[in-house]
Amino acid sequence: MTIVVRKSVNNKIKTSQSMQGLAYTESKRTDEFCNNFERCKGIRKPTVLLHSCCGPCSTSVIERLSKDYEIIVYFYNPNIDDYLEYEKRKKTQKSFIDNYNKNNGLDISFVEGDYNPEKFHEISEGFEDEPEGGMRCPRCFELRLRNTAIKAMDMGIKIFATTLTVSPHKNYEIISAIGQKIALENNLQFLDIDFKKKAGFQKSIEISKDYNLYRQNYCGCDYARRTDISNEKKGRK
Repeated sequence: MTIVVRKSVNNKIKTSQSMQGLAYTESKRTDEFCNNFERCKGIRKPTVLLHSCCGPCSTSVIERLSKDYEIIVYFYNPNIDDYLEYEKRKKTQKSFIDNYNKNNGLDISFVEGDYNPEKFHEISEGFEDEPEGGMRCPRCFELRLRNTAIKAMDMGIKIFATTLTVSPHKNYEIISAIGQKIALENNLQFLDIDFKKKAGFQKSIEISKDYNLYRQNYCGCDYARRTDISNEKKGRK
């Protein structure tokens, strides 16, 4: 597994025009496939396998997509080193889905991927000292999105997406390029949306408060947490 990022992860990753045809953008709505008349006849909305990094990040994304898509939330996050923390975030995710379904008459489902942090450690080798947002992160994005694509194919789903882009700490352009690359390789469609736009991140905070969700203060990997702690100590000096 290799991700080539030239000079800086903040630089734009240019993708080929052939990739663009496989990515759904916000200009392509479900109405192209299922207009109001067809919905009245009972034609189902397309299904998307939504990779979720955590419950809070999924809130505004689910709200945004639920009108246009049947959503299956896929919780695959081997980057969360601490098992108790992993279980806490999984419980939060499931609780939100259950309550959101009840409040909105929906049938969003939850699927858990394998918890295999050793996979994350393998792809992080040599990048352990990188800060959050550094050269380790694209490798983590690819690990999770590639696994999501494999799960989508196993389930017969053609569209996949991720909540990762709702975070202001995550580089949308890098995630977009990785998602499109994986979609192209596997004849899938990547729902390519920067979910932090249209106040997506702010809405996620508001919805999380409404549902009383646990909101973690670090991405999940111990490498980033150690870097944050080290920076805090330096700041006190």
